[in-house]
Amino acid sequence: MPFIPHTEHDIEKMLKTIGVNSIDDLFDEIPDSLRTDKFDAIPQGISEMEISALMHERANQDGVPTCFIGAGAYDHHIPAAVWELTTRGEYYTAYTPYQAEASQGTLQLLYEFQSMLTALTGMDVSNASLYDGASALAEAILMAVRANRKSKSRKILVPRCLHPEYRKTAKTIVTNQKIELVEIPFDAETGRTDLAALDAYSDEDITALVIPQPNFFGVLEDADALTSWAQERNIFTIAVVNPLAMSMLTPAGEWGDGGVDICVGEGQPLGIPLASGGPYYGFMCCNQKHVRQMPGRIIGRTEDLEGKVGYALTLQAREQHIRRSKATSNICTNQGLMVTASTIHMAMMGGTGLAHAASNSHQALGKLKDALTSIEGVEQLFSTPAFNESVLKLDAPVKDVLRSLATNNLLGGYDLGKDYPELGNALLVCATEKRTDAEIENYRDKLNGILNA
Repeated sequence: MPFIPHTEHDIEKMLKTIGVNSIDDLFDEIPDSLRTDKFDAIPQGISEMEISALMHERANQDGVPTCFIGAGAYDHHIPAAVWELTTRGEYYTAYTPYQAEASQGTLQLLYEFQSMLTALTGMDVSNASLYDGASALAEAILMAVRANRKSKSRKILVPRCLHPEYRKTAKTIVTNQKIELVEIPFDAETGRTDLAALDAYSDEDITALVIPQPNFFGVLEDADALTSWAQERNIFTIAVVNPLAMSMLTPAGEWGDGGVDICVGEGQPLGIPLASGGPYYGFMCCNQKHVRQMPGRIIGRTEDLEGKVGYALTLQAREQHIRRSKATSNICTNQGLMVTASTIHMAMMGGTGLAHAASNSHQALGKLKDALTSIEGVEQLFSTPAFNESVLKLDAPVKDVLRSLATNNLLGGYDLGKDYPELGNALLVCATEKRTDAEIENYRDKLNGILNA
């Protein structure tokens, strides 16, 4: 069935109206040398039934391996009802709520999402989501430069133990705007941001400090100490957090003296499945005093003259409809479907359920570390408390080990060699609440067989 619904009569009538004989006449300015009659490399179309069978066949080629990879995307349990509800027509096809009177359901859901995010992070205000966690960090940096009027340097301190892709994304987006990202090393013993290294910047004009919690190694940072160091020097603080971890750790809004200025992160752990790289969404929260510098939308709850509750676009700082050149950001449409799933997920789990998932993930990591470090040739690299990821050092090339594990239907972790070559044969492993004792024992047995064959 063609996607263009016009009949031959419709087409003939339109062509006659504009005074041409054929559709080809509309493109007569294109030289013959640039035209082609057919696309030899593109196969003929196939039926819906055939394409469905083909895609299922290709999906099955991936198998269903046991996943011990984290590195920013986590294999958490998602209640079946979450996506059964999310994919209902009224949610699945909802789009940007330009007309509040026709979009009360969408606006209410986004309002509930914002409320849940502020409760989870301990912050005052949340927007209605961003593209992903990495671009959310870049937006937070731009926001900090605008909001911190006491600083003129446009220098941002970024720990090297922050997610490498977040650092790369931020660099791509902000460095052409004359913002300098200054890398802060991590302590080789603890895997934490090196507090002593910050002292070199004590007397400098610094705009903001980025604080990951946990960091890319899974290590829990001394968030209070980092926040306090920045606050004492009028430096803005940007927290980059795992939202699930916030359900059991001190939330960013309570770090230091009164919390951080901005809190961002990736929403994938909240009901979004692993799906070959996305789609995901980013979130951003901030203090009330910075709200007018926040990019994106903020949904508000109000009452009409009759006392009926209504929802509205309270703030659209990007002003995309009228003054794009003066907008705080030109971010894309918020990731509505993902936010819908996360809102339903958080509502179903509740604070207690999220904390249980986080606690069980932490316990699973402990079991995984104990099992793998019992193998000759495996040792834990950092002894600092961690959330659900940890770095192990192997006596063999990590790339080869991961390849061998994959043949045993195991995704064994993330090779840190590319991003952190100084760590040697370092492997980042992850365990969530889904990893069973039997799966952990199977991983230990397979890894032992590879390293000590």
